[in-house]
Amino acid sequence: DLTGEEYVYWWVDGVYFNVRSDDARQCILVIIGAKDTGEKEFVAIEDGYRESEQSWYEVLLELKHRGLTIAPKLAIEDGAMGFWTALAKVYPETRVQRCWVHKTANVLNKVPKSVQPKMKKSLHEIRMAQTRGDAHRAFDLFVNKYEAKYPKAVKCLAKDRKEPLAFYDFPAEHWHHIRTTNPIESTFATVRLRTAKTRGCVSRATILAMVFKLGQSAAKRWQRIRGYRRLPEVIQGIKFIDGIANEQ
Repeated sequence: DLTGEEYVYWWVDGVYFNVRSDDARQCILVIIGAKDTGEKEFVAIEDGYRESEQSWYEVLLELKHRGLTIAPKLAIEDGAMGFWTALAKVYPETRVQRCWVHKTANVLNKVPKSVQPKMKKSLHEIRMAQTRGDAHRAFDLFVNKYEAKYPKAVKCLAKDRKEPLAFYDFPAEHWHHIRTTNPIESTFATVRLRTAKTRGCVSRATILAMVFKLGQSAAKRWQRIRGYRRLPEVIQGIKFIDGIANEQ
């Protein structure tokens, strides 16, 4: 029963595992939430079909049916369009932050390896800019620098310019946490190592049970997010500009 529960932030991702089936790889849909105390907990661990809109829609609808009627303020995700579309149907009030780790990897995959270190540095300058204005200027510089030679990389970056910069509307103390889906990535890196030892010799149900158990074990080591005392301000709807509360 999730009645009365409230999460300020969600980290969302589809985690893939090898299973003994014709489907080749199993996708576990995962949501980790941060409460107003700064503590993180699993909101959902569900079997899904890849990261389809229908799979995410069913997960989100089930959460709402179980009483989670208060939408999170921000969902940090890997850019899967299925989740975006499903979220807009079930929790339309929730803002979306595009994970910078996934975005960076997708952009760099469009260019030769020899170019990647320099381009990665340019992407880092966008991500780590102290203000949204500085980020936009770094973004424009990236486009001007690389568009002629690497148009696919620039198109990959520019197709969702707004979402990767959503974090500027939240407390600066939280930026480290909400720019990426790291809580999921770091947790399931350990889980993947454990499940990899099975060499695809287990069923979907067994993988799901194993992921749930190992995930719960990993969650015991989670720490509260930095600046958790600012979470009530986010819940109250106080406006933040470049990470600073606007009291007007």
